[in-house]
Amino acid sequence: MNQVAVARKNKVLVVDDHPIVRQGLALLINRESDLMVCGEAEDAQAAVQAVTASKPDILVVDISLNGPDGLDLLKDIRARYPDLPVLILSMHDESIYAERALRAGAQGYIMKQEATEKVLVALRRILSHEIYVSERIANRMLQRYIGNPTTDGPFSIADLTDRELEVFRLIGEGHSTRQIAEELHISVKTVESYQAHIKEKLSLRSARELVQHAIQWSISEKTA
Repeated sequence: MNQVAVARKNKVLVVDDHPIVRQGLALLINRESDLMVCGEAEDAQAAVQAVTASKPDILVVDISLNGPDGLDLLKDIRARYPDLPVLILSMHDESIYAERALRAGAQGYIMKQEATEKVLVALRRILSHEIYVSERIANRMLQRYIGNPTTDGPFSIADLTDRELEVFRLIGEGHSTRQIAEELHISVKTVESYQAHIKEKLSLRSARELVQHAIQWSISEKTA
């Protein structure tokens, strides 16, 4: 008797600290004939455990997580599972984070504001060993490659290191220096050092200016 071969579905692990986002992605992905969600995680530690347990074909990771952020998780995944592809799905401005994520080892970056169908396009493209970014970011990277860099001025948030940007984001979300230290598992003195570097790079004269600037940036990201 002839048996019809059933195509294997690619397994997707979703990492996001909002349950409603995880549920929404699961509903979107599980209705596809070639994709299925094999697990969910809300933070970096749970994500690493879930990768070991469910052996996904691809990860979808948000940048904002409780504890170490998505970029830290991405770097950890790269060290542990160098061939496991990762799609970053985030509310954060792609002009600040997309190239940073690609340098850290992601195969794609998509903003949550994009149409849901684009998530499926991005997943399939990455599973086909391609890179997925928006046309805007692709053009920006091409301009830099051919020698016509686009910059936001001499003191750009894009110039911050990954850790400095993480500290800057947490300041904008209202975290104190001690809270940032606890969340990132570093000392208060180390956080203060990052704050000093941020002030210098952004030409901010005081801690008050740093907080105001970080809050304004955080608000602009959420309303973009």
